[in-house]
Formats: sequence, structure tokens, C-alpha cells
Amino acid sequence: MLALENVSLNYGSFRALNGVSLNAKEGELVVLLGANGAGKSSMFLTASGLHRAAGGSIRFRNTELVGMRPSQIVETGVVQCPEGRKLFPGMSVLKNLMLGAYVHRGDKPGNQKVLDEVLGLFPILDEKKDDAAGSLSGGQQQMLAIGRAMMGRPKALLLDEPSLGLAPLVVKMVFEVIQRINRAGTTVLLAEQNAFAALKIAHRAYVMESGRIVMEGDPQTLLNNDAVRKAYIGA
Repeated sequence: MLALENVSLNYGSFRALNGVSLNAKEGELVVLLGANGAGKSSMFLTASGLHRAAGGSIRFRNTELVGMRPSQIVETGVVQCPEGRKLFPGMSVLKNLMLGAYVHRGDKPGNQKVLDEVLGLFPILDEKKDDAAGSLSGGQQQMLAIGRAMMGRPKALLLDEPSLGLAPLVVKMVFEVIQRINRAGTTVLLAEQNAFAALKIAHRAYVMESGRIVMEGDPQTLLNNDAVRKAYIGA
């Protein structure tokens, strides 16, 4: 469904991605593990069209994404929820959500239907829809960021570090919602440092270091791997 083949990305003379190849099949929840600076966000930004690949191919349902504008990529069904949430704190929760539907702005009935689904997924956002996004707790802001991405009607959702800075109980809640989104039919590619929580809900996983994929396998295999446990789980 979503396949990266030999993708490279340069920041000036620095090679941030070096021949990355991975895929997420229809309906899968695939986890991408890696420390800060491993290249996870760079890969997502490249797949989303916000950075231009220096080489390689990124295909979604047989459509080549390299060279497309970010808005066109969203229209194909590939939607990113960025690290750090990137909300507009002075705008209301509802307005932040509707910004996620911008590429579908001509379809008001469809947007209302998706909005109702998102508010059903995150009831707290319905309660606070007129509040400023900046007034929400960290967990609520993360829910808003995911909800805004869902307003783009993703067929493949790229989630970049959704557990970052959240309390363990909130992480559990966010991961349960991610699993529900996946079970409802959305393919999910989840970049995470919280390896234990991520692998518990994944179908497959990759490990990324220094802009390269260094390992892949099913969650249990990676959980049982001493190097992965030492680097990402602390055991």
C-alpha cells in the first residue's frame, strides 16, 4: 500500500536518509523504532512531500508521491500527524480540526460526517470544541492533533511520536485510540521511541539508526532481541 524504496534525503551536505526501504500493507499497523536523530521524522516529512527526496521512490497504491505537493499527497490518502502536535494554540479546538479538512473544503456534508466520527472517537474534544487549543492538557492536545489528521480522511496515517511528553496513563489511552483507528481500516505507520507500548499494538516493526533501516520483524522477535531491548526498552 505505502512503499518506500531506496529513499535518500540530504540536508545540505548531511545525508539524513540513506537508502531507506520499508512498506506498510493495507490494514497494517507498522511501528518504526529509533532514537532521536535516527531519521524517523525526516522519513515522514519526505513521505508527506514536505521534504524532497534526493533519490528513490515513494509509492502509495501504485501512485508515485515523490514530486507531488503536500496537499496532493493528502488528497491521495496519506496524512501525517507531526511530532510536537503543531497546533494553533489561539484558535478553537473546532477550528483546528477543520483545518485538517482543508483539502476537502468543497465537501461540507462529508466533512461534517468525518467531524462527527472524530468527536465520537475523542469525546473530550466535543466537550471543549469552543475552547482554545492552547488551554488543553498535553494529552488532549495530542488527541486534537490526531483528530485533525483524521479530518484529512487518511487511508494511511503517519503518526510521529504521539506519546512524547505524555504520562503513562495518557500514553495507554492514546495507543488504544490508535489501535481503534487501525482496526477501523486505516493503515498506520507509527514512529515511536516508546518501544514497549508501540510493539504491543504493532503487526510489524522496523528499527532505524543513522538514516538507515537496520532491523525488521514481527513485534515478538524484536521484543526478544537483546540489542533492541537494551536500546529501547531498558532491559
